Amino acid sequence: MANKEDVIDLAKKIVELDILRDQIYENFAEAAGARADELLRKVQNSQKVV
Repeated sequence: MANKEDVIDLAKKIVELDILRDQIYENFAEAAGARADELLRKVQNSQKVV
C-alpha cells in the first residue's frame, strides 16, 4: 500500500490531467465544429485496447 503522501500526489495528478483534458477538449471542439463528438467517438472506437 502506498503511503498517504503518494496517494495524495496521485490524486493531484488526476485532477491536473482532468483539467488538461477539459482544455484540450475545448480546443478540439472549437477546431472540429459541430461534429466534434461524432469525430471523437470514431477516434475512440478505432483505438486498440491493450
